[in-house]
Amino acid sequence: MRNLILGAALAAASLFAVTANAEPIEAGKQYVELSNPVPVSEPGKIEVIELFWYGCGHCYKFEETINPWIEKLPEDVNFRRIPAMFGGMWNVHGQMFITLEAMKAEHSVHAAIFNAIHVQGKKLATPEEMADFLATQGVDKDEFLKTYNSFAVKGQVEKAKKLAMAYQITGVPVMIVNGKYRFDIGSSGGPDQALQVADFLIQKERGAQ
Repeated sequence: MRNLILGAALAAASLFAVTANAEPIEAGKQYVELSNPVPVSEPGKIEVIELFWYGCGHCYKFEETINPWIEKLPEDVNFRRIPAMFGGMWNVHGQMFITLEAMKAEHSVHAAIFNAIHVQGKKLATPEEMADFLATQGVDKDEFLKTYNSFAVKGQVEKAKKLAMAYQITGVPVMIVNGKYRFDIGSSGGPDQALQVADFLIQKERGAQ
Protein backbone atom coordinates (compact mmCIF):
# COMPACT_ATOMS: atom_id res chain seq x y z
CA MET A 1 0.00 0.00 0.00
CA ARG A 2 2.86 2.36 0.85
CA ASN A 3 4.32 1.80 -2.65
CA LEU A 4 0.93 2.51 -4.20
CA ILE A 5 0.49 5.78 -2.30
CA LEU A 6 4.08 6.83 -3.00
CA GLY A 7 3.69 5.97 -6.68
CA ALA A 8 0.50 8.01 -6.93
CA ALA A 9 2.21 10.95 -5.28
CA LEU A 10 5.18 10.73 -7.61
CA ALA A 11 2.90 10.50 -10.63
CA ALA A 12 0.94 13.54 -9.47
CA ALA A 13 4.17 15.48 -8.92
CA SER A 14 5.40 14.48 -12.35
CA LEU A 15 2.09 15.52 -13.89
CA PHE A 16 2.32 18.93 -12.17
CA ALA A 17 5.90 19.40 -13.38
CA VAL A 18 4.96 18.60 -16.96
CA THR A 19 2.01 20.94 -17.06
CA ALA A 20 3.92 23.69 -15.27
CA ASN A 21 7.10 23.59 -17.34
CA ALA A 22 6.01 22.41 -20.78
CA GLU A 23 3.04 22.34 -23.10
CA PRO A 24 0.08 20.31 -21.77
CA ILE A 25 0.10 16.60 -22.58
CA GLU A 26 -2.68 15.98 -25.08
CA ALA A 27 -3.92 13.22 -27.36
CA GLY A 28 -2.74 13.81 -30.90
CA LYS A 29 0.38 15.61 -29.69
CA GLN A 30 2.54 13.57 -27.33
CA TYR A 31 0.46 10.39 -27.62
CA VAL A 32 -2.14 8.68 -29.79
CA GLU A 33 -5.34 7.13 -28.47
CA LEU A 34 -5.94 3.83 -30.23
CA SER A 35 -9.27 3.52 -32.01
CA ASN A 36 -9.50 -0.13 -30.98
CA PRO A 37 -8.17 -0.68 -27.44
CA VAL A 38 -6.27 -3.92 -26.87
CA PRO A 39 -7.18 -6.06 -23.81
CA VAL A 40 -4.55 -6.05 -21.06
CA SER A 41 -2.85 -9.19 -19.81
CA GLU A 42 -3.66 -8.64 -16.15
CA PRO A 43 -7.10 -7.08 -15.57
CA GLY A 44 -7.29 -4.88 -12.50
CA LYS A 45 -3.83 -3.41 -13.04
CA ILE A 46 -2.67 -0.56 -15.26
CA GLU A 47 -0.56 -2.13 -17.99
CA VAL A 48 2.50 -0.37 -19.40
CA ILE A 49 4.26 -2.01 -22.34
CA GLU A 50 7.54 -1.19 -24.02
CA LEU A 51 8.00 -2.65 -27.49
CA PHE A 52 11.66 -2.91 -28.42
CA TRP A 53 14.35 -4.65 -30.48
CA TYR A 54 17.76 -5.67 -29.15
CA GLY A 55 19.38 -4.32 -32.32
CA CYS A 56 17.83 -0.85 -31.92
CA GLY A 57 20.30 1.79 -30.74
CA HIS A 58 17.54 4.00 -29.35
CA CYS A 59 16.17 1.05 -27.36
CA TYR A 60 19.64 0.41 -25.97
CA LYS A 61 20.04 4.05 -24.87
CA PHE A 62 16.51 4.14 -23.45
CA GLU A 63 17.46 1.38 -21.00
CA GLU A 64 19.43 3.78 -18.79
CA THR A 65 16.36 5.99 -18.46
CA ILE A 66 13.53 3.48 -18.25
CA ASN A 67 15.06 0.92 -15.89
CA PRO A 68 15.22 3.20 -12.80
CA TRP A 69 11.65 4.30 -13.60
CA ILE A 70 10.44 0.69 -13.74
CA GLU A 71 11.94 -0.05 -10.34
CA LYS A 72 9.81 2.70 -8.77
CA LEU A 73 6.47 1.75 -10.33
CA PRO A 74 3.68 1.25 -7.79
CA GLU A 75 1.96 -2.07 -7.22
CA ASP A 76 -1.07 -1.26 -9.36
CA VAL A 77 1.09 -0.98 -12.51
CA ASN A 78 2.05 -4.05 -14.52
CA PHE A 79 5.08 -3.35 -16.73
CA ARG A 80 5.89 -5.68 -19.63
CA ARG A 81 8.41 -5.74 -22.47
CA ILE A 82 7.33 -7.15 -25.82
CA PRO A 83 9.75 -7.66 -28.72
CA ALA A 84 8.73 -6.02 -31.99
CA MET A 85 8.57 -8.48 -34.89
CA PHE A 86 9.27 -6.91 -38.28
CA GLY A 87 10.98 -9.93 -39.84
CA GLY A 88 14.60 -11.05 -40.15
CA MET A 89 16.78 -10.31 -37.13
CA TRP A 90 13.86 -8.64 -35.37
CA ASN A 91 12.11 -12.01 -35.19
CA VAL A 92 15.29 -13.92 -34.28
CA HIS A 93 16.09 -11.57 -31.40
CA GLY A 94 12.44 -11.42 -30.39
CA GLN A 95 12.31 -15.20 -30.08
CA MET A 96 15.46 -15.05 -27.93
CA PHE A 97 13.78 -12.59 -25.56
CA ILE A 98 10.61 -14.69 -25.34
CA THR A 99 12.70 -17.79 -24.68
CA LEU A 100 14.51 -16.08 -21.81
CA GLU A 101 11.19 -14.87 -20.42
CA ALA A 102 9.93 -18.46 -20.45
CA MET A 103 13.10 -19.52 -18.64
CA LYS A 104 12.62 -16.73 -16.09
CA ALA A 105 16.09 -15.32 -16.77
CA GLU A 106 17.30 -12.44 -14.62
CA HIS A 107 17.11 -8.88 -15.96
CA SER A 108 20.91 -8.80 -15.95
CA VAL A 109 20.81 -11.22 -18.90
CA HIS A 110 18.58 -8.80 -20.83
CA ALA A 111 21.09 -6.01 -20.15
CA ALA A 112 24.02 -8.24 -21.15
CA ILE A 113 22.43 -8.94 -24.54
CA PHE A 114 22.08 -5.22 -25.26
CA ASN A 115 25.70 -4.74 -24.26
CA ALA A 116 26.89 -7.66 -26.39
CA ILE A 117 25.23 -6.27 -29.50
CA HIS A 118 25.93 -2.55 -29.08
CA VAL A 119 29.27 -2.55 -27.27
CA GLN A 120 30.92 -5.86 -28.13
CA GLY A 121 29.64 -5.97 -31.71
CA LYS A 122 28.11 -9.45 -31.47
CA LYS A 123 25.35 -10.34 -33.93
CA LEU A 124 23.64 -13.15 -31.98
CA ALA A 125 22.13 -14.14 -35.32
CA THR A 126 21.56 -17.86 -34.70
CA PRO A 127 20.22 -19.91 -31.78
CA GLU A 128 23.63 -21.55 -31.40
CA GLU A 129 25.44 -18.20 -31.23
CA MET A 130 22.90 -16.98 -28.71
CA ALA A 131 23.27 -20.12 -26.60
CA ASP A 132 27.06 -19.84 -26.54
CA PHE A 133 26.89 -16.22 -25.38
CA LEU A 134 24.09 -16.82 -22.88
CA ALA A 135 26.08 -19.65 -21.33
CA THR A 136 28.56 -16.97 -20.21
CA GLN A 137 25.63 -15.32 -18.39
CA GLY A 138 24.63 -18.43 -16.48
CA VAL A 139 21.94 -19.63 -18.91
CA ASP A 140 22.01 -23.37 -19.56
CA LYS A 141 22.87 -23.86 -23.24
CA ASP A 142 20.90 -27.04 -23.87
CA GLU A 143 17.87 -25.79 -22.00
CA PHE A 144 17.94 -22.54 -23.97
CA LEU A 145 18.03 -24.34 -27.33
CA LYS A 146 15.26 -26.71 -26.28
CA THR A 147 13.06 -23.85 -25.09
CA TYR A 148 13.87 -21.65 -28.11
CA ASN A 149 12.48 -24.30 -30.44
CA SER A 150 9.51 -25.22 -28.26
CA PHE A 151 5.90 -25.04 -29.34
CA ALA A 152 5.09 -22.74 -26.40
CA VAL A 153 7.72 -20.15 -27.39
CA LYS A 154 6.65 -20.20 -31.04
CA GLY A 155 3.10 -19.57 -29.87
CA GLN A 156 4.26 -16.54 -27.87
CA VAL A 157 6.16 -15.27 -30.91
CA GLU A 158 2.94 -15.31 -32.95
CA LYS A 159 1.11 -13.56 -30.11
CA ALA A 160 3.77 -10.82 -30.01
CA LYS A 161 3.43 -10.29 -33.76
CA LYS A 162 -0.33 -9.89 -33.44
CA LEU A 163 0.01 -7.45 -30.55
CA ALA A 164 2.40 -5.23 -32.51
CA MET A 165 -0.15 -5.13 -35.33
CA ALA A 166 -2.97 -4.35 -32.92
CA TYR A 167 -0.95 -1.50 -31.41
CA GLN A 168 -0.25 -0.24 -34.97
CA ILE A 169 3.43 0.34 -34.31
CA THR A 170 5.87 1.30 -37.06
CA GLY A 171 9.10 1.55 -35.05
CA VAL A 172 10.69 1.19 -31.63
CA PRO A 173 11.03 1.96 -28.82
CA VAL A 174 7.34 2.62 -28.37
CA MET A 175 5.18 2.47 -25.24
CA ILE A 176 1.56 1.47 -24.72
CA VAL A 177 -0.48 2.32 -21.63
CA ASN A 178 -3.44 0.11 -20.73
CA GLY A 179 -3.90 -1.01 -24.32
CA LYS A 180 -5.32 2.44 -25.15
CA TYR A 181 -2.50 4.93 -25.66
CA ARG A 182 0.63 4.77 -27.84
CA PHE A 183 3.64 7.11 -27.76
CA ASP A 184 7.37 7.09 -28.41
CA ILE A 185 10.50 9.09 -27.67
CA GLY A 186 10.04 11.26 -30.76
CA SER A 187 6.39 12.18 -30.15
CA SER A 188 7.07 12.80 -26.45
CA GLY A 189 10.12 14.99 -26.96
CA GLY A 190 12.82 12.71 -25.53
CA PRO A 191 13.40 9.75 -23.18
CA ASP A 192 12.61 11.64 -19.96
CA GLN A 193 9.55 13.23 -21.53
CA ALA A 194 8.31 9.82 -22.69
CA LEU A 195 8.22 8.66 -19.10
CA GLN A 196 6.42 11.85 -18.09
CA VAL A 197 3.78 10.98 -20.68
CA ALA A 198 3.65 7.46 -19.22
CA ASP A 199 3.15 8.86 -15.71
CA PHE A 200 0.43 11.17 -17.00
CA LEU A 201 -1.44 8.33 -18.69
CA ILE A 202 -1.04 6.01 -15.70
CA GLN A 203 -2.60 8.69 -13.52
CA LYS A 204 -5.34 9.23 -16.10
CA GLU A 205 -6.19 5.52 -16.07
CA ARG A 206 -6.00 5.33 -12.29
CA GLY A 207 -8.51 8.15 -12.06
CA ALA A 208 -10.85 6.35 -14.47
CA GLN A 209 -11.00 3.18 -12.37
